[in-house]
Amino acid sequence: MRLVLPLALAATLLLSNSCATIVSRSRYPVAFASEPQGATFTVTDANNREVFSGTTPTVVPLKSGAGYFQKQSYTIKFSKPGFEPKTMTLDADFNGWYIGNLLFGGLIGLLVVDPLTGAMYRINDKQIQATLVTSGQGLAPTTEGGLQIVSIQDVPASLRDKLELVTAK
Repeated sequence: MRLVLPLALAATLLLSNSCATIVSRSRYPVAFASEPQGATFTVTDANNREVFSGTTPTVVPLKSGAGYFQKQSYTIKFSKPGFEPKTMTLDADFNGWYIGNLLFGGLIGLLVVDPLTGAMYRINDKQIQATLVTSGQGLAPTTEGGLQIVSIQDVPASLRDKLELVTAK
């Protein structure tokens, strides 16, 4: 009888934990930014339901799970007047802490808690950055090596260091 109680207690502890839920989480903050700032964006989940709509920059908590043993996948659509719309995807990945259930979490964590809460997946991308390109309204199309004049505000920050100064002689 002395041995049965400690063994039952140990078995209960092993079967009632869920490693990924304890060590990590099922919602992750993701920062949405754009160049230029102030773009509107919508986030839709794998079932095509809109989960968030706003303007950049914004931080949004997103769920990593989409259901029992299903990871979440998001589609993000950015738009701003005068710029081409841009669509990006964000997918949850497998959370390595889920494997900890084999050692510490037991069957309940492995088969029930982590799969239901979505903690068996994680969102690795902490920031989504969209660089929007001008829609070309009022600009003449150019061929390679051609000249196009645009406002410096219409040039994405990531390309500004590649600009060359041209002077007339």
